[in-house]
Amino acid sequence: MQDNLKKKAEIVQTVLNEFGVELNVVQLAASTRSAQEAAAAVGCTLGQIAKSLVFKGANSQKPILIIASGMNRVNEKAVVVVIKEKLQKADADFVLEQTGFSIGGVPPVGHKNPIPIYIDQDLMQFEEIWAAAGTPNAVFKLTPKILVEITKGKIISIK
Repeated sequence: MQDNLKKKAEIVQTVLNEFGVELNVVQLAASTRSAQEAAAAVGCTLGQIAKSLVFKGANSQKPILIIASGMNRVNEKAVVVVIKEKLQKADADFVLEQTGFSIGGVPPVGHKNPIPIYIDQDLMQFEEIWAAAGTPNAVFKLTPKILVEITKGKIISIK
């Protein structure tokens, strides 16, 4: 199990290296599975955690990734205006099948399948943010600008 988790973090690091910016996956002893745990583990504010939330389009049944500030909940009614489709919660099997990663460690990049990505505009206020790196104990630090560049995500209001 531990080797498999290590491989997931290595996959994310390999993908990050391909972007030509210095982003380094950090393996922590403490859990980063939830936004609160991640903020405590890296010593940042809850808002600086870029949590990757996978939803399913109600009609298309396709994955939709929303990268939300750790302090925010996704207001599905606000998001549907932008994506033109109602959201459904994605279960753990769907998330793993679509991204290649388990809930609690889904990174913003390196997914198994292409996924449309939407980024919470509240993340843009921070100089640095932290995102999951493939496991419940791995994260990496980046800027909001780099997050937009590497994900090709669309900045939206999720509240």
